[in-house]
Amino acid sequence: MSDSLQRTPLYDLNLELGAKMVPFAGFEMPIQFPAGLMTEHLHTREKAGLFDVSHMGQIRIAAKSGDVKDAAAALETLVPADFVGLAAGRQRYGLLTNEKGGILDDLMVANMGKDLLVVVNAGCKVQDADRIEKALSDRCVVTRQFDRALMALQGPAAEAALAPLCPAVKDMRFMDVIETELAGVLVTVSRSGYTGEDGFEIGCAGADAEKVARAILARPDVLPIGLGARDSLRLEAGLCLYGNDIDVTTTPVEASLGWAIQKARREGGVREGGYPGADVVLKQTRDGVARKRVGLVADGRAPVRAGAKLFADAEGQKEIGVVTSGAFGPSVKAPVAMGYVTPDHAAVDTPVFAELRGKYVPLHVRAMPFVAPGFKR
Repeated sequence: MSDSLQRTPLYDLNLELGAKMVPFAGFEMPIQFPAGLMTEHLHTREKAGLFDVSHMGQIRIAAKSGDVKDAAAALETLVPADFVGLAAGRQRYGLLTNEKGGILDDLMVANMGKDLLVVVNAGCKVQDADRIEKALSDRCVVTRQFDRALMALQGPAAEAALAPLCPAVKDMRFMDVIETELAGVLVTVSRSGYTGEDGFEIGCAGADAEKVARAILARPDVLPIGLGARDSLRLEAGLCLYGNDIDVTTTPVEASLGWAIQKARREGGVREGGYPGADVVLKQTRDGVARKRVGLVADGRAPVRAGAKLFADAEGQKEIGVVTSGAFGPSVKAPVAMGYVTPDHAAVDTPVFAELRGKYVPLHVRAMPFVAPGFKR
């Protein structure tokens, strides 16, 4: 592999565990382990899997005033989410937008009491941090913590596996976040995830990552899981992958992510607009869009991949959209996909056709997620 690729703090452990490494977002990352993608996927759905996601970026934002609400208000100038109303110990999904309403990145923001902890995607983290620093530096201190490790423990057995090492997790609910100790190491723990299952993200100093990971992997029912199963799990959960399903050419409304814009930031809300592209997003919310992200299930057994064009008819005469993610769903035992279609073809059960090797394969629009979520509410 190229010498220019970065390595996470868990690189050596991944190799020890037999990982097949591939380039991803500038890092050498485990795509799968000896168990294989199918086994890893199903094990996470049934028990618990540990993912190395240390390639993602962690950023701290502290208000110079010392009041976390001032940091939250500052971040709201870049993201159409209600962070001022976010309680301490809670986190929220958000979208970093540009002046045209396009999505620069999606992120998680946690109110840690004294400051905000922001987790951003690996391929966007430098640009995200630059944008945040430029916009907020007069009011906030922005600290990049790109040397920290991040792990995700996902699956219905996640709490049972983690609680003996970190008893505080038993009292957490979906989207809670705490600072605590795990195996004698100071960690941040959030209860959420990218698989549709119950689970946790554990952040710690890079030097402590292997100790934490080994402690978790020693627990019953936990296997190491690679990025291959992470992708199929998130697709079944109907969750977007930045760069595939959302990017600078898509808006939150087109991406069916309007739920990530809370009432306070919507039209008529107490802090309506005020973020880049607000005029576009508010107009689309009011007047509608020309395309919409939907779930798709193939009628046959052949997976329809990203990039496949979508048509209204079996002859391929009327093009109506494109597939942005597609794969065989091991849990649903069928090919699943998501993509963008015109609004008149976005209703559940609407038949559409995907171009596949010169033929037009039938699919139907389906509600997402494709699997029932297992979050602890």
